Amino acid sequence: MPPRMPTAPLSHVYPLGSRLTEDGHLEVGGCDAVQLAREFGTPAYVVVEDDIRTRARAFKDAYAARCDDFEVHFASKAFPCTAVLRVLRDEGLACDVASGGELAIALKAGFDPGRIHLHGNAKSERELAEALAAGVGHVVVDNHTDIDRLEGLVPDGAVQRVQLRVAPGISPDTHPSISTGGPNTKFGFGLQHAGAAIERLDASDRLELEGLHLHIGSQIYDVESFRTALEAMASLATHGMVNLGGGLGVAYVNPEHPPSIEDYVAAKVDAVRDVMGADVRILDEPGRALVANSTVTLYTVESIKRNVDLYVAVDGGMSDNLRPMLYGARYEAQVASRFGGGTYCHLVGKHCESGDLIIRDAELADPRVGDVIVTPATGAYGYSMANTYNGVPRAPVVMVSDGDARLVVRRESYEELSARDVEAA
Repeated sequence: MPPRMPTAPLSHVYPLGSRLTEDGHLEVGGCDAVQLAREFGTPAYVVVEDDIRTRARAFKDAYAARCDDFEVHFASKAFPCTAVLRVLRDEGLACDVASGGELAIALKAGFDPGRIHLHGNAKSERELAEALAAGVGHVVVDNHTDIDRLEGLVPDGAVQRVQLRVAPGISPDTHPSISTGGPNTKFGFGLQHAGAAIERLDASDRLELEGLHLHIGSQIYDVESFRTALEAMASLATHGMVNLGGGLGVAYVNPEHPPSIEDYVAAKVDAVRDVMGADVRILDEPGRALVANSTVTLYTVESIKRNVDLYVAVDGGMSDNLRPMLYGARYEAQVASRFGGGTYCHLVGKHCESGDLIIRDAELADPRVGDVIVTPATGAYGYSMANTYNGVPRAPVVMVSDGDARLVVRRESYEELSARDVEAA
C-alpha cells in the first residue's frame, strides 16, 4: 500500500524549503530526514543553513529599507554553536554574548571583537577582563558593580564603550520566565535609578556611554509593546543610540502566526523615530527569530504502551529540549516517514521524570517502535539548554544545505561524561 499523504500542506513551522517526498518522507535542506537519522543517529538536531541565511538577510533588508544607521546582532544564547555563529557572521551580523564562554565561542566563530557586546546581570570580574582583553565593542552595564569593576579594569588612558541597560517597567504578553523588562526584574536599572547611573557614566574618564539598552522579553507577538517601552524611557538621554533588544515571537505550532520580520522592524523603527528622533542609531538583537524554525530534532521511538493514555517514548527528551518542562512550551511532532494523524498519544522522553513530556496530546500516524519522529522549531534553546541527565550524551548537530549534510557538532561520548573527573575510580 502506498504511504498515506497528509491532506494539509506541510506546517509553516518547519524550515523554509521543507517538503514531503513522493514516498511520504520529510525532506529538509534537500535531505531525507529518515536517512539523516540512519546516518547520524538519534536524537539529533538538524539545521537548515539556508533558512538561517534567509532570515538574517530579511532582518538586515527590513532595517536597511527604513533607516541608515543600524546594526543587527545575533543573541548567541539562542544557539551558541560555532557553525551556526559562523553562518550569521558570514551574513554580516554582529553578536551579543552573555558569558565568558559565549564570548569564547563568538571569537572562535570569527566575529570581529569590535562587533561583539557583552551582556549579563552578574558578570564576574574575570568575564569583564576577558571582554576588555578581546576588545569587545560594548559592555552592556547592568548594575553599579559593573561600573565599579570596569573602572578598575580599564587601563589608564583607555576608554571602554558601554551601553546602559534600562528596565522600562513594561511586561509584555509572554511567559513570566522570559519577560525581562518589568518593574521588578533582575535585569538592568529601573527607571527610578537609571538617571543616576547615566550621570555616573557621563562623569567617568574610562567609560563612554554610547546609548541605552532595553530588552522587554522574548516570544513577543504584540509589537506595540516596544513603543510603550520607549515612551516610558523618553525622559532619559539616548546619547544617540538605542539597543532595542530582540523579542520577536516565532511559530512553534501550526495555529501560531507571529508578526513578520518586516512588521516587527517597522514597528520598532517607527517607535524610535516618533519617541527618540530620526537620528538615533538602532541596534537590535534577534535570537530565536533567526534560528528557531531553522531546525528539527529527530528521535527514534523506543517503546509504546497504554497506561490509561497511550505513551510513545523516544530516545531523547528533556536532555535535548528542556523548554516543554521549563515553561510548558508547545511543539508539533510527526512520524518522519508517515505524516498525518489518527493516533492520539503523549510523546515522552526516556528520562526518569514524569515531567519528561515533550508533547502532551500529540497526534501521530500509527506510531511504531523504530519510527523516526520529527519535532520542528527546535533551533532556539534546545542545543543551548542541552544536558546529560541520566548520563545521556548530548546530541549532535547536523547542518544541511542543497542535499548535502555535514556533522558540525559530534555526539558526546560516554568517556566525555566523566572527562572532568580529577580522581580515578
